[in-house]
Amino acid sequence: MAEVGLFSESVEVACSPSGQPLRLQWRDRSYKIAADPLRWYERRKWWEEELRAERGRGAGLVDHEIWRVQARANDQSELRTLDIVHQVDTGRWRILKIHDAVRELSA
Repeated sequence: MAEVGLFSESVEVACSPSGQPLRLQWRDRSYKIAADPLRWYERRKWWEEELRAERGRGAGLVDHEIWRVQARANDQSELRTLDIVHQVDTGRWRILKIHDAVRELSA
């Protein structure tokens, strides 16, 4: 599997009631999550983006919720592995990394 590297583009994500990604909508195309995703948290450099931390603000300021998902457009299409980040404080999702052929996924 070739690794493309860091990437950042907005994506719409439909989730289960527990918050697990089920479907992606990206560049006018729909993708279904085809395997159980993995979740972890990473520290972000909030001090580079904001002048100061507001008192009592924690969730989303320090950590990013990141999901590694395997998605496909339909049952016959090849699986693609992506890392998507959920910005807890805004509710927005972004594609952070695409682990394989970006031109096929974005075509």
